[in-house]
Parts: sequence; C-alpha cells; structure tokens
Amino acid sequence: MNEVFGSSKNHKMSALATWQFSHVMKPGDIIFVKKGLYTIVGRGVVTSYYYFDETAEDEYKNTHRVRWTHKGEWNHPGQSSMKTLTDITQYTEYVEKLCSLFETDIEDEDETPETLYPQYTGENYLQEVYTSKEDYDRLVGLLKRKKNLILQGAPGVGKTFAAKRIAYSIMGVKDPERVQMVQFHQSYSYEDFIEGYRPSGSEFILKKGAFYKFCKKAQDDDENSYFFIIDEINRGNLSKIFGELFMLIETDKRGIELQLLYSDEKFCVPKNVYIIGMMNTADRSLAMLDYALRRRFAFVNLTPGFDSDGFMEYQNELDCEPFNRLIQCVKSLNHAIAEDASLGEGFCIGHSYFCNLKPETIDTPILWDIVEYELIPLLKEYWFDEPEKVNEWCEKLRRAVR
Repeated sequence: MNEVFGSSKNHKMSALATWQFSHVMKPGDIIFVKKGLYTIVGRGVVTSYYYFDETAEDEYKNTHRVRWTHKGEWNHPGQSSMKTLTDITQYTEYVEKLCSLFETDIEDEDETPETLYPQYTGENYLQEVYTSKEDYDRLVGLLKRKKNLILQGAPGVGKTFAAKRIAYSIMGVKDPERVQMVQFHQSYSYEDFIEGYRPSGSEFILKKGAFYKFCKKAQDDDENSYFFIIDEINRGNLSKIFGELFMLIETDKRGIELQLLYSDEKFCVPKNVYIIGMMNTADRSLAMLDYALRRRFAFVNLTPGFDSDGFMEYQNELDCEPFNRLIQCVKSLNHAIAEDASLGEGFCIGHSYFCNLKPETIDTPILWDIVEYELIPLLKEYWFDEPEKVNEWCEKLRRAVR
C-alpha cells in the first residue's frame, strides 16, 4: 500500500480491512451495509469465499457473493464506525441492536443457500505440493481404490499439507465442510473416536465421537466425497481406538452395518468416506502399526521434493545464491542420511523447512535461523552418538549461508 498509495499516510487500518475482506469473511457470515455514519441500507448473508472477478465491468473486482435479505434505509443506533469494513462480532450488545432493526421481518433462512467454494484441480495440487504428476496420479488412484491411505515420510516432507490438498483435488473444490482432521495421541480412545459415556452433571450420558459424526454427515450427502484425515496415526493405540471399525473401514465392507459397542445402534462407514493418515517415519519412539490395520491401508512414502519442477521454479523465483547453496548442501546431507545404516531415507530432511519464503524478505539471518534452530538440533538427535559427524555437517550448513 505504501508503494501504490504513498507512505505519507498510515495504511494500517486499510491493510487490516483488506485482510479481513479477503481472508476472514466466509460463507454464512452476516453483513450490515452502512451509508455515512447514521444509516443502514442493507443486510445480507455471505455465500462465497473471496475471489477476484476479472469479468466485472465496474471497478469492484475483489468480490464476495452475498444473498441480500434486506434493502432499504434504517436509522443506525448511534454513530457507526468510520472504517469501510469492521468486524463487529465481539461487540455483542451492538450486534443485538443491529439485529433488532430486522427481527420483525427477517426472511426464513432455514434453507441455507449453496455455498460457492474455490475450484481446486490436480494442476493446483502440483503448483502447491512439490511432487511429480506421476506421483500425484498414483496417490489419487490408490486412494480411490483402497479408500484408506497412509502418507509416511520424514519430517518436513509436507504430509499434512499434501493430505488436505489431495482431498480438495479429488472433490474439485476447497470445501472445508467435507474435510475433517484429528490428531491421535496416547490418550485418544474409542470413546473419542466413535462413542462413549461422558460425565454430565450427576450422571453419565452417551456421546458420539468425531468419526461417528463425520460418517453420519457423509451418509446424508452420498453424492459427494468426504475425507477424514488423521495426523500422527501411529501415536494412538489403534486397536483400542478403531474397535469394530477394523472390519467396517475395509473397501468391500463399506455400507455394511454392525452394532456398536455402547449403543444398540447399527453403524456403517459410508462408501463416500475416505481416510488419510499421516505417519512420521523418523520417530524412533513409536511401535509398528497393528498388522490388522496395515492390511486395510495403502502406504505411500513422501520424499523431499527438492528436484520437483515446482520446487525448482520456486527456487528460481527466490533468486538467492545463499539459498541455492543451502539447498545443494541439504541434498548432499540427505544422501549421507539415506546411506547411513542406522537412519535411512525415512530420516531425510524435507523441503517444507524452506517453503513460504519471499524474494523481498529472504536474507541471511532467516536462512541462518533455519540452519541453527531447526536443522542442527535435528542432526544432533539423529547422530547423538557420532558428534564428529554432527560437527562436520553443522559446519557445512553454516558455511552454505555465510
């Protein structure tokens, strides 16, 4: 904004409003439109995420779709904010006053309008996830056939990032309503996942878990695909968490009902539900997966994407010689890690340590921080019993960014 409009004015509030318009406003939000400081001229419901409309004939190309419930003129309760856009969610008393202007004639909003989500294709996936088209096609094919997939790999290869975008690319849109993520841990249980009794006041009541609710939601919308993503899947007690779902998640058992442990209800895993798990291969503290579960999943190794077309294009855009030296050094380091009998390819350093950098902000201190506070601590853990090897590679990494 300083470059476009000049630095003589403070653009802090304008920057905040622009960010909120493009990143915070979402479908389902209520908006009130004001004219001046004392008049409300409309009320509406946002029905799309932000998008840039190249075809707009007027100057307003930065857009949200809105279903207008009211148009006219109403006296604003007191003086309104002078800002063009203000998030008033936290001002509950003020919001109540605005809503009271329309409470007598608000139209029936039980039928929520169809939300327009941004399109997302395989091409978008390849632009964001540094991998090859062949690997992407293989991932999609496996997931569609097996319905259960585990992405495994070293730290920083972008397992979580890739999982969501695989889901979006298969759906064709970035619809967060059809994607849910949980993280397994040692205390995670069947009661959290499917159902169980929980204390409520002086009694225990039966409550449904995350996967149960997600399956019921997918069952009511069987024309669309739904994706349940499990982070750190090997950190939980899988036999305890999945229970009778060991059978129900199998591809050929989808839609078959089985009585649940706590209730008399019959339950099935719908055919339109896909499960994606993530597993860190560099965590020595975790046991192998239950063989019964392993048979029901396809396992795909994600590897560092330094040699992918997407990462090399990103590297060229940065046009930073210290960055190029550091990447070359990390590729050599990964070769040494892969050749180490006590480590192997599952411990290689991933590309996500080096993502989201910008040409205008990348500098030696940023690269130094990555080396000193992210990579070197990892190497000290890998080669805790080989200090000479640690010192050798620490010096190589530091020298690359000097």
